[in-house]
Amino acid sequence: QVQLVESGGGLVQAGGSLRLSCAASGRTFASHAMGWFRQAPGKEREFVSAINWRGDSSGYSDSVQGRFTISRDNAKNTLYLQMTNLKPEDTAVYYCAADLTYDGPYYYSKTESSYAYWGQGTQVTVSS
Repeated sequence: QVQLVESGGGLVQAGGSLRLSCAASGRTFASHAMGWFRQAPGKEREFVSAINWRGDSSGYSDSVQGRFTISRDNAKNTLYLQMTNLKPEDTAVYYCAADLTYDGPYYYSKTESSYAYWGQGTQVTVSS
């Protein structure tokens, strides 16, 4: 079992920055690839970013590439998402998720169904 708690969301103006955190407890955090997803009102949940268990391999959606940075601190059992140059279309509830799959040291997934555990989400609102 993995418990995930997101924090760091809020209201920010376009062009601003936020850093989301996801605190993990339960099973060994360092063993799992992790991901961030988001869901805007009236839309399906979508992939944002993911990172392998070691923190040296990561991927991003096209919409956030170059603006968001995912990282993790396995000693602190915490996943991060640094978001810069935020846009109104980034407004959504952001979720972190843990993937129990192991498929090599560089593995991470962009597929929602790969993730077994989810946090409750944190709201990010970007005003224009």
